[in-house]
This record gives sequence, C-alpha cells and structure tokens, in this order.
Amino acid sequence: MAREYQICSRCIMDTTDEEIQFDEQGVCNYCRTFDTQGRPVLERSHSEHGKKMLSDTIGKIKATGRDRDYDCIVGLSGGVDSSFVAYKVKELGLRPLAVHFDSGWNSEISVKNIESIVKVLNIDLYTFVADWEEMRDLQLSFFKASVPDCDIPQDHGYLAALYRVAAQQNIHYIISGANIATEFVLPTSWGYSPKDLRHIKAIHRRFGNKKIRNYPTLGYFKHFVYYPYIKKIQVVRLLDYMPYSKREGKKLIQEKLNWQDYGGKHHESVFTSFFQAYYLPTKFGIDKRRAHLSSLIVSGELNRNQALEEMNQLPYEENRIQERKEYVAKKLGLTAADYDAILALPVRKHTDYPNTEWLHRIKRKFIPFI
Repeated sequence: MAREYQICSRCIMDTTDEEIQFDEQGVCNYCRTFDTQGRPVLERSHSEHGKKMLSDTIGKIKATGRDRDYDCIVGLSGGVDSSFVAYKVKELGLRPLAVHFDSGWNSEISVKNIESIVKVLNIDLYTFVADWEEMRDLQLSFFKASVPDCDIPQDHGYLAALYRVAAQQNIHYIISGANIATEFVLPTSWGYSPKDLRHIKAIHRRFGNKKIRNYPTLGYFKHFVYYPYIKKIQVVRLLDYMPYSKREGKKLIQEKLNWQDYGGKHHESVFTSFFQAYYLPTKFGIDKRRAHLSSLIVSGELNRNQALEEMNQLPYEENRIQERKEYVAKKLGLTAADYDAILALPVRKHTDYPNTEWLHRIKRKFIPFI
C-alpha cells in the first residue's frame, strides 16, 4: 500500500524517502540522529578542543611530509567545499598537491574555477583524465540497470584516483571536503555506496560492452586494508575541525580565488547537474535538494521556510532542460528515443545486483570497537 505523505516538522525531508521515520512530534530520524551525532561535531568545531584537534592534525601532516615535495593531497572538483578546503589548507601552511578527476563531464565554469584556484594559491595540479570510452560504457551500464545512483562510476573513479596518486607520490594524507555542516542528511534509499567495486563490476558485466582497462578502481581490501595500514594513507575531513558555513565559504572563495558560482550542489559536473536536477526527479521521484537543504537546516545555516520556498522552484531551467537532455544523450551515444526507452525501464534497486554491502555493514558495526 502507498504510504501516506508526510514531511518532517523540523527539516524538509519527506516520504519520498521510503525509509524515513517520524516520532510523535513529526520529527524525522535524520533530525534526531543529527542531535546525537552531528551536533557534537559542529559544537566541537567551534570550541577550543576543535582548535587543538586542528592544530595537532596540521602538525602531524607537516611532520610526516617534511622531506617530500607535498605533505597532502587535496581533491579539487571546482565546487564550493573542495575550493574552500584548498584555500584553508594553503592558509594553514601545508604544501598540497591538487588532484582533479576529469570524467569527461566538466562544466566550463568548473574548469575556470580550478585554473583560477591553482594559479592564485600557487599549487601544483595533477589531472587524472578518465578513458572516455570506458567512462561512457560504465555510466550507460548504470542507466540500463535502471538503478537510482548513476553517478557511482564518477564518484568511485574520483576516490580511486585520489588514493592512487597518493600512493604513487608517497603522500600520507588526503584532505577531503566532506563535512557534517552541509552533508549530514543523505538517505540510503536514494543511492548506494560508490565504494562497492563488486557492485560496479556486476552491473558493467551485465550491461556493458567494453573491457575496463584504465578506469581507476578501489576494491574493499585495497580501500580498507592496503591503503590505510600498509601505505599509511589517511583521509582527513578538515572542515569538521573548524567553523564552516557554506554561505560564508562561497563568499570567501569568490573574493579570494575568483571563484564563479555554477548553481546547485555538485553541479560543477554537467552529468551530475542533469542527473540530480532532471533524471532522478523524473524517473525516481527523488529531489536531492531536500537532503541538501535539510542538512543546512539542521546545522543552523538555513531556516525551514527558506528551504520550502526554494523547493517551490523547479530543480532545472525549464527552457534549457531539453537542450541539456539532448546533449547528455548524444555524449553517451544515445538517440532521444534510446534515452526515453531507458527512462521508461522499470525501476530497480541497487541490491537487486551483486554487491558487498554485508562487508560494509560488518565494518560499520565494528568501527566503534576498532
């Protein structure tokens, strides 16, 4: 039976997330979890304890990389969070190597942002250029699989590239732009972990046509054993150690780095922009703006009325969506009819295909003990 529609009384998450739960006051599970897990991190970032953690972490990174050309890697997409991190890393006296994963979908604005950032900050840039034919075949495979998260090949390749370059350069720290303040709310039913290589291979084996030889991959053993324990590579979420406001961060990088705004969250990629603004809402009824805006609500940067007002706007420019749809279809090697046929395929879940989710569940369960 269809579930009766309900929206959280505190944020704007609603029953388009099939796993959402509400208490007697109508407050959702994301808000309640934020109070117990997210809020302490935000409070720490504004405290003396947070300052000390930041200082200690920067000290370790500098000491470990003392005799090397670079002491850390910064993943640079051209988006707000990664651009702000690059600025702060340099301000804190680190010597970063910026790494960009070019999946073939960079927007013109994101390219200009990256060029401006590395020039103003005077940092070296390593661009990992994906094999386009392989990338296209992987993304098409996920479309044909009819699962929600068709962005997994791009996300997985980006992460794998960061680790690969870190290992090659003997760099022990990867500075991530991920953070509690802007990314806490993320329904699992709206996507799937990009870290599951078995899942990626299973979907590609069933729907792909091209052998994957150059696409960077990151298996479970390599990600959770080889890189952290043998190569001693750590990922540091630096923004969780300092006060971070998306609004203020955007203002700073516009002033200091000549950064240009590209629109919505993760819209520095043409593919991600189309995927989140049109494909997900049209086929799956998923509007990721709900999660992005709810994260800002629970962290105190946005009020609920402002978020609801933004949700009243279409997630895409109506007069441009047909043009963007045709562009994405053509770049993927599809006709308009091919794309419409994919859009019409029955919806599937990621768990309908082989995966290693059980391994990740075990890891999450035992992390507190480890």
